[in-house]
Amino acid sequence: MKKLREIPVFKNEDEERKFWATHDSTDFLDWSKARRVVFPNLKPSTRTISLRLPESIITTLKVLANKRDVPYQSLLKIFLAERIEEELRRGRAKTA
Repeated sequence: MKKLREIPVFKNEDEERKFWATHDSTDFLDWSKARRVVFPNLKPSTRTISLRLPESIITTLKVLANKRDVPYQSLLKIFLAERIEEELRRGRAKTA
């Protein structure tokens, strides 16, 4: 079994990010002992954007959201996520 190196103490996340970008984690960790962890209450990071939509789309979205008893912005996120997943399954999404 290979002797593992000690993980250094980092001053900040940028320093740690640079370190792991140039080092192999298997020199520091025994991944065979790793366990899968679930974080059920972890919410994904979000970013505020400004989006201009025609009033008719917003009105229709609000009607649909009201029928489902969800906020219209939440319904819009659901619709976007579903469509993105569909596009990815069809192979239409192009990588940048």
